[in-house]
Formats: sequence, C-alpha cells, structure tokens
Amino acid sequence: MWTHRILIGLSVVLLGMVSCVRPAQVSSAGTYAADSDLEIVEEVEETEALPGDGLYRAERTQYFDLVHTRIDIRFDWAKQHALAEATLQLKPHFYAQDELELDAKGFDIHSVQLIKGENKAPLAYTYDGRVISISLDRSYTRQETLAVVIAYTAKPNELVVQGSEAIQDAKGLYFINPLGEELNKPQQIWTQGETESNSCWFPTIDSPNQKSTQEMYITVEDKFKTLSNGELVYSLKNADGTRTDYWKMEKPHAPYLFMMAIGEFEVVNDTWGEVPLSYWVEPEYKKYAKAIFGNTAEMMTFFSEKLEYPFPWNKYAQVVVRDYVSGAMENTTASVFMDALQVDSSSLMDKHWDYIIAHELFHQWFGDLVTAESWSNLTLNEAFANYSEYLWNEHKYGKAEADYHAREELLQYLDESTTKQVDLIRFYYEDREDMFDSHSYSKGGLILHMLRNYVGEEAFWKSLNTYLTKNAYKKVEAHQLRLAFEETTGEDLNWFFNQWFFASGHPEIVVDHFYQNDSLYVTIEQVQDIDKTPVFILPTWLDVWVDGKKESHYLLLSETVHQFVFPVAAQPQALVFDSKLELVAEIEHQKTISEWLNQYHLSDNALVRNAALEVMMEDSLNAEVPLVFKKALKDDFWANREMAAYYFDSYQGEDASEISALLKTMTVEDTHSAVRAAALSSLVTLTNEGVEEIVKQALQDKSYLVSSSALYTYYTLGFPNASEEIEKKALSKDGNTLLVVGSYYVQSQVTNKGDWFIATLNRLQGGEKYYFLQMFGQYLVNQSGEEKQKGLEAIYQAGLTSNPYYIRMATFQLLTFFQEEAQVPAYIETLKAKETHPEVLDYMSTFE
Repeated sequence: MWTHRILIGLSVVLLGMVSCVRPAQVSSAGTYAADSDLEIVEEVEETEALPGDGLYRAERTQYFDLVHTRIDIRFDWAKQHALAEATLQLKPHFYAQDELELDAKGFDIHSVQLIKGENKAPLAYTYDGRVISISLDRSYTRQETLAVVIAYTAKPNELVVQGSEAIQDAKGLYFINPLGEELNKPQQIWTQGETESNSCWFPTIDSPNQKSTQEMYITVEDKFKTLSNGELVYSLKNADGTRTDYWKMEKPHAPYLFMMAIGEFEVVNDTWGEVPLSYWVEPEYKKYAKAIFGNTAEMMTFFSEKLEYPFPWNKYAQVVVRDYVSGAMENTTASVFMDALQVDSSSLMDKHWDYIIAHELFHQWFGDLVTAESWSNLTLNEAFANYSEYLWNEHKYGKAEADYHAREELLQYLDESTTKQVDLIRFYYEDREDMFDSHSYSKGGLILHMLRNYVGEEAFWKSLNTYLTKNAYKKVEAHQLRLAFEETTGEDLNWFFNQWFFASGHPEIVVDHFYQNDSLYVTIEQVQDIDKTPVFILPTWLDVWVDGKKESHYLLLSETVHQFVFPVAAQPQALVFDSKLELVAEIEHQKTISEWLNQYHLSDNALVRNAALEVMMEDSLNAEVPLVFKKALKDDFWANREMAAYYFDSYQGEDASEISALLKTMTVEDTHSAVRAAALSSLVTLTNEGVEEIVKQALQDKSYLVSSSALYTYYTLGFPNASEEIEKKALSKDGNTLLVVGSYYVQSQVTNKGDWFIATLNRLQGGEKYYFLQMFGQYLVNQSGEEKQKGLEAIYQAGLTSNPYYIRMATFQLLTFFQEEAQVPAYIETLKAKETHPEVLDYMSTFE
C-alpha cells in the first residue's frame, strides 16, 4: 500500500501521526496476543510503559488453513448492502478441530451449512457481530478438507470502525454516490482489505498468514464493469437486466488482497509479453490513461530482470476510484489508486505518478507473492515497495533523481522520529494500523538501500531472488530475509538486522575535523541516547578534496567515538562524510563557508551540491555565495536550479540586471516546470522591465504549475485585464489554478460567484478540496440571502458525502462559524448523527 499523509491545520485538532514510546524489554514468560488480541497469560514485568495494552502481538495461530474461497455477491445500492453467499474450503493446520471461527464483521447471518457431497447440512453457530463460531459435525484431521457455505448480508456503512492516518477508514466495502444523485461523481463500488477489513464483506480468516485461491461471481447492472483478482472467465447476462461476471484466481494469496471494483470505467489495454495489462479510469481520462500508466510494462521488465523472477501473476490491472481511503493498494493482479492519478497531460508535465505505480507493482512480489506473516512484520512488504521507488527512479531518471527522492524519505522519517521511535519489526503496538508509518515505509526502504550498498549489487539481487524463490506463495518473517542474504554472502548479518530491524532510533553523528602538519584529523562521534538506541556499526565513506582531486576513504564505525588521521599534501578544500548518501542518520558537520563553496564547485554528486546550496541559502555576507548560486542556475540537476532561482528573490546585488536576464530565459526555456515557476517567482521581485510580457507568456505555459503561478502574479501585481485572465482559467481542471481563481474572487470581493464555488467544490478532491473549503467560507462571509444559503447547503452536502474523513471534519468546522444562519444548526446535528469515524466524532464533541 502506498500512503499519503496530509497534515491539516484545524483550530482545535491536528491530524498528525500517533506518538508512541519504545517498548521495554520483557521476560520470555510475558503477555502475548495475536493481532486479534488474545487474553493475558501472565503478568509482564515492565520497566517502562508499553504501547496500548502491553500485549505481545504474535502471529495469529493457525487452527485452520484456508484452501479456497468462493463468493457470490450482488448489491443493494439504496441500502448500501452486499447480498452474498460465501463457500470456504478449509483444513485443520495440524491439530484435529471440531470448531471453526471465522471473521465476519457486522453481518446479518442467514444460514451456515456444511457441504456433504451433493447435500448441505445446517451447522450450529453463535455470532457476536464480529466472529462466527461454528460447531462442526465432528472432529476433522489435517488430512481432511471441509467446506462450509454461509449466506449473509454485509452492511459496511452500519459498522463503527476506526481507520488510521494512512488508511483513513476500515469498512472494507464502499459505495460511492450510491443513488446517483451527486453531481460530477460516478457511481462506484470498491473494496479496501488491508489490514483486516475484507471480513466486513465476506467471512474469512482475516489474517495475513493465510492464503487461498479464489472465485468471485459478481452480479451488477449491465452498464457497470467489474474488476477482481485473476482472470475474467466469462460474463453472463441475466433475465432481470443484470450481468454476472465470473473471476477466477488460481494461485493462492492472502485474504486482505481480495478485491472488487465496480463502475462505468473506460479500460485501456496494454501488454507485457503474454501478460495482459489494463488501465481503468473514468471516461474523461481515457485519452490520458496510457500517459499515466504507460511505463508499467517497462517497470515489469526492469523488476523481473533484476530479480531474475518474472512477474508472478497472469494479469495486471490498475484502477482509479473515487474517494479512496488511502493512496493506493496492491491487491493481487489488480491495484487500486486514489483519484489524484486521474490527470491530463498538462498536470503530467509537473508531476508524474511513476513512484506510486512502481510501489504497487513491486508489491506483487513483495507482499503478494511473499507475504509478511503478521502486521508486526509489515515492513517486509512496505520497505521493499518503498525502495522500488528509488530503484525505478535510478533506472529511468538517473541517480540524482533517486537520491533526491531518498532524501525526501529520510526527512519524512526523521520528522516522525521526533515524536515516535519504535522498532522496525515491532511486536508491541497499540493498534495494527499504527504500523503504517514512516518507520515501516521510509526508514524500511532506506535500510534496504544501506544493505544493497553494503553487500554489493550482485549479492543484493541474488539474495532477493533466493528470498522470493524459497518463500513463494508463503508467509515470512524478518529472519527469512536475513537468512537469504546470509546464504548468498556467506556473512552473518545479525549485526545489521539487530540494529536496523529489531531496534529503534538512528545514529546521531557529530563530525569534526581540522588540518595540522600535513595531516587531516577527523573525529566522528555517535551522540544518540545509547540507553534507548544502539551504538551502530556503520560502514560509510568520507570524500576529501585536495588541490581539486578527490580521495574516497572507507570507514567502519563501531564505537561511540572514532578518530581518523589521513596524510594530506595540503589543506583540504572540502570534506563530505557519508559521501554515498547511504546512512539513515542525523549528521552534524560544521564546515567553513569556504568548504561549503568548494563542496558545490568540486562535487560531481548533485545531492552533495544540493546540500551545500541549502546551507548557503541564508548566507548574505560572503561575496562568493551569489556567484555559486549564479553558477547553480545552470546546474544539470533541476532541484539545484530551482533552489538557485529562489535564492535570487528580491536580490539587490550589483549584477541584478544580469540575474534578471538569466531568470527571464529560464522562465521560458528551462525543461523543468518547477524551475520555470521558481524563476518567474523571483523575476518579478527584481525588475519591472518586460515582466508583464513574460508573465503573459507564462500564462500560456502548458504546465499548470507555471501557468497558475503566472495567474497569481498577474493579478497580485495589478496588471490590466486581470479579471479577464481569471475568467479564462475559471473552468480549469487543475486544483491549484482553481485555488488561485477562488483567491482572486475573495480578495477582490467579486460577487455572484456562488454557483462557481459550488461547482468547483464538487469537482475537487483531497487536500485541494480542504483548502478550497476555507476559501469558500471566506467568500460566503461577505454574501447574503440566497447566495449564502445555497453555499452553506453545498458545504453541508460535502460534509455528508466526502471522503477522506478530514474533509468531513473541515465542513463541520466551517459550518460552526455560520451557526447564526437559520438552517445551519440542523445541518450540524445531521452531520453529527451520520458520522462514524472516531476522530471526527471526537472533534465534533468539542462543540457540544
């Protein structure tokens, strides 16, 4: 699963990550629990508080093994119910069993029967709303397979469930615009199974250590297309105007990876060898689907060749759905994506979606083929998927792009680490959803990058092949990954796995250096709290430049403090510790401004140069710094050019006119839209000469990033005919452009734009919709009568229907500012009554 986290600043609540402390060590005779929370066995002797209930989150005990699952399902759109029958084939795992427990959340159970040849016999059962406990007709041994069939109604919208920051809801089955009454929104049904939400729509043993083959008989109105795992065997039209599609999955996979998607999709077909590929989008985006997903086949070739393990499934579909509760999900053979991927060619100039597409594709090996046995081992799925983003960037776009992405991942992990430092493989957590964090994803991927660099390229890929080959269609824990690397390399790697997978925290490193008597003295100290965090063994590199020549020194750090002495012919011009950018660490290295300048001039590594620019960004005293940034305007890496362009915002140096000329050229000619936008932003602070013409030209840029920036500049600088330019962009498909238009209407106190605000509100999604809501509220403050009433009703309707949950929270907050309006108190009470998400309910309770 690929997750995206949006931090929304509300007046009372911050939607952020949950903060946890590192669990204490416990005795071997401690408490334990599976993900389903087993009872306490013995008292735990704790030296500090454990997260949540302090239970050890064991792999779920396998009393039965799923063998095969068949689901016959149809839908009541008005009630948002699924009417279904599930047939499960199972066999005892080892011990004989006479009782079967199945996860089934919020069902109406109509019957439970045992299949005996051609006949069915009713079975006695109890049901507590979450688990069906079935008394079998006799005791079954592991040599026997039994089959039970359960008729039921699933009612996901009537469940009270809690999601997480990464997976914002946990109902399993979602009806989008079920009555077809919402404007600009299609009717859809889709599922989201991870972590254990598929048992909200079919009975199963909802645990990642189970694997089952699958059949799905999906009955829908004939206008809808269906998608599920595996192969579409046939479609059968029924007498009542419906159609039944039969999907068959012949290879076993985990229950949380079962999926359905139903809607009026357009499907663009592609191939990878003999494997069919398909891209499922709304009709409006059919012509862009190949541009969005078109690198999929090349990715499959790249990953298959590197792993020496061909793509393991018989098809691969990618479907974009509305109101998705996460970023994307790697369901076997059919990944689901959020609707942010539905973009046109102008948007793709600013941001492609290869990283999320690669992430879900790599999961087809790491997570789907080989699956973590428990949520405690989640990083075995997510670290690999996250690292695939680096691997693909490196292959397709170059090492600089990959390293830039890795730095963003490091910053994301380090930001989370200020409030939460936990083991990567963690057996203590408050809720399994807490595992979907920057530790499991970002830190995990970065650790794999360190491992790759330590063992070497050939050994890394050979080890992954061994891991996949030995564990195909099975469950795994972290030690099986370690053993695969040890088998390949011949080296005991417990030291690496213990400090990175089974311990928390990261190195905090202080580097000092000085030159004396033809020698360079370098002191490296690990200053992290070693009572909670290990002293790390760190293989790394130090680059030193003397007289323009670089020498690279391999260092192996294993103590709190190391001092190295290197003979050098002269005062070093620059030094870079961790010069290959491998370490998951905070590094403090004090350098002179001259050393930072030389680091930029001498290094051939774009991110090492970027680090130097970042330090010098705030320096306004050294006369050489502007010269470096002038040079950086022509750097071969776009992020360095972008930073250099921003450096010259309001620049007052004697060469300002020369800089202006360079920025004018960049605004029009630079190949990267982010650089063109940055150049335009700084240009208008330096000169008035020719700026209006440049801005007009930028308004026609095919990039939304550039054209929206130009539009904002055009009206804030008071150029003539600004309102005409705004109206030209008022029907744009781009969210940022629409935010600029809305901002103009608010700041200029334009009236009679209520219908535009309502139509735009209904079109936007996610973070753009959140910010647009705030703007809409500002607009309505200055309106009255029917204009205000219609606007408030539109906000209320958004609160009734919107996902993700923070949009509903935002609409509720906004309506509280208009409580004096006659209809608003009733809106607020209705939103309270219909809300089920705990975080939104908590927020609402602050207004009672």
